[in-house]
Amino acid sequence: MLALPSIVETEQHMEEAGHHGPELLGLDAAGWVYVSISIFFLLAFFVFKAHRKITDGLDQRIADTRASLDEAKNIRAEAEALLADAKRQQAESAREAEAMLANAKVEAEHILADAEASTAALIERRKRMAEDKIAAAERTATDELRASASGAATAAARSLIAEKHGETEDRKLVDETIAAI
Repeated sequence: MLALPSIVETEQHMEEAGHHGPELLGLDAAGWVYVSISIFFLLAFFVFKAHRKITDGLDQRIADTRASLDEAKNIRAEAEALLADAKRQQAESAREAEAMLANAKVEAEHILADAEASTAALIERRKRMAEDKIAAAERTATDELRASASGAATAAARSLIAEKHGETEDRKLVDETIAAI
């Protein structure tokens, strides 16, 4: 038990003298931790070239990111071009539709005008046909009336001549007609 008080006393002496713990080559435990970390980093940088591997990894990641950004820019440019093309086609389709609508209106007006002209011509033609039929019917009726009148006149003349004219008068009439020729 005697050894314990001597260690405790030694530590108390060391604390009084400004020492905090055991030392090796003039460095305490914290100093040796700093030395070992420094050696680790020196070995990592000079022997294992860790900084190059880290910078190469970062450079590769930067290059991959730039490639992704460039690809995204290209895709965006293609999308904008497709959008512009779609807008142009939509505008062209709208213009074509307007032109087709205007053309259809003009054609409808022409068809309507042609239909009106055809209808007017058909009405005029049928009117003329009706007038011609009426005129033909009038001529037929007039001809039939004349024929009937002439037939009646002939029959009346025959009966009058038969009543008033005899054989002697017929000879006299024939003689006069022959003399006139």
